[in-house]
This record gives sequence, C-alpha cells and structure tokens, in this order.
Amino acid sequence: MSNTNNTNEPQDSQESQDSPESHTTTETDNNGKSRRPGPMEVLRQARGQLAELTGMEAESVSSFAQTEEGWTLEVEVLELERVPDTMSLMASYQVELDPDGQLTGYRRVRRYERGRADAHRSGGR
Repeated sequence: MSNTNNTNEPQDSQESQDSPESHTTTETDNNGKSRRPGPMEVLRQARGQLAELTGMEAESVSSFAQTEEGWTLEVEVLELERVPDTMSLMASYQVELDPDGQLTGYRRVRRYERGRADAHRSGGR
C-alpha cells in the first residue's frame, strides 16, 4: 500500500507543477485538442498582425463578428497625421481571420478625416 502512495505522489506533484504552466503556454482543451482563441485574443492578434503588415497602429475596432470561415473585423487606423488632429486621415480596414485568429486578408474600405461624421441622409437635401 505504501508502494502505491509513493508511486502516486510523484505523479501528483508533477501534475501540479505542470498544471499552471500548461494553462499559460499551451492552448489545448481537456482532450488534448487545440483550443480556439476567444474574442479578446482574436482582437489582440488581429490588431497586432494588421500593424505588422501595414505599419499603422489600430486605434479601435468598430466591428467584430464570428463567421463560418473564422472572424471578420473592421479596424480604424490613423493613416496620415495632420495638425490639427481633427484633420488627420483615418481609414477603416476590413480584416479577415481564420478560426485560429490568423490574418488571411485585409482591405481598406473607407478613408475619412478624423473630425468628420458619416453622412446619414434619409432622403434628398
């Protein structure tokens, strides 16, 4: 009986040592399968990947949705800084990511001055 306890103790202590590390460094579920990133992880990854590719930092994410193919985001970036700041040129980029949060494509969908609101017209002028 003491032999069984001795056998289990090292395993238990090994599991407890590995346990915190496995939660922070590996992304697997209880069955050992890869875990999909959550929404906040996807947002961070998308902003970082877009900045790396374009050289422009994301200022905000104005749209975010999970799709059958992965994720779609609309990200606002500063394209050209001007003085005063309200005259700076901003752009909206549509960003596509796979289910694991890896960027698969992006495109600029709109460019505008920071100080201008979208025109919402309900008819003629």
